[in-house]
Amino acid sequence: MRFAVPLEIDPTCFATWRQDNPVASMDGETMGTTWHVKLSAPAGFDRKALSAAIEARLETILAQMSHWREDSALGRFNRATGGTWHALPPDFALVMDTALTIAERSAGAFDPAIGALVDIWGHGPVQVTRPPDQTEIEQALAVSGFTRLAHDREAQRLRQPGALRLDLSGIAKGFAVDALARLLRERGFHHALVEIGGELVGLGLRPDGDPWWVDLETPANGVTPLRLALHQLAVATSGDYVRGRHTIDPRSGQPVEHAMAVSVIHSSAMLADVWATALSVHAQGAMQALATREKLAVRALVRSGESITEWISPVLHSMLEPEDEPRG
Repeated sequence: MRFAVPLEIDPTCFATWRQDNPVASMDGETMGTTWHVKLSAPAGFDRKALSAAIEARLETILAQMSHWREDSALGRFNRATGGTWHALPPDFALVMDTALTIAERSAGAFDPAIGALVDIWGHGPVQVTRPPDQTEIEQALAVSGFTRLAHDREAQRLRQPGALRLDLSGIAKGFAVDALARLLRERGFHHALVEIGGELVGLGLRPDGDPWWVDLETPANGVTPLRLALHQLAVATSGDYVRGRHTIDPRSGQPVEHAMAVSVIHSSAMLADVWATALSVHAQGAMQALATREKLAVRALVRSGESITEWISPVLHSMLEPEDEPRG
């Protein structure tokens, strides 16, 4: 087992840390998966009220950005007439701003405007009975792509160019994790672990003084497991080890075949999520160059022929504890 720890401890977390608090757990369903929260529970903790607040916050996000709901703000944009402008509600506006920024910085490896491609491969609300042929892929590519969008950042509005369909599944879960972490802080819970479908953020410390330890998914044999100390940090993983090859390369319209698991550790779950998606699309050399340029903490398991290659970025390498140093 290897251990990765943050380079700094947030001194402000000790003001609210309480050794005697129990750890309370809550969970539910959202975004086609599940959510889980563990937190340091103070005296008088109202589990029912907090759970209701979490469910309400998630519902707000789904009402704005669900690719599966026709009545969501995203669903209405996808069905809108070409040439029309659409005001975006606050969450949607923030996610789109970030999505378009990363689309540019990743040279299109992440693209929020590939809903048509996602649908023809059967990863959206439309059921399919076979993989698309090349003609169908080319037709979907013709109406897709973030460069077709006009984005008025100041006015928080987006122009539908015609037949374009947004899909934010590569960033929305991370945003939702951040949103729940923010909700917890606003309600006075500064020590918690939040997870939605494998994307996690750790706030503060456990009552026993440890950070919130989580293990990176390591589906490849022969790769030493890696445990992360999520202290004011988030982690997101993109790959095909759970749901098959569901990541689509926005440039070719084809499923990504080389990325088994690409994990990104970041202060923001949204940015960890979107960068994990973008990096998993790039071939190994380009992925490594991009992660290094962006100073990202990354562990990637990439197929190379019949073997699996592990790569650890310089930033993550600096977080690893020496293997020969005993832990107390």
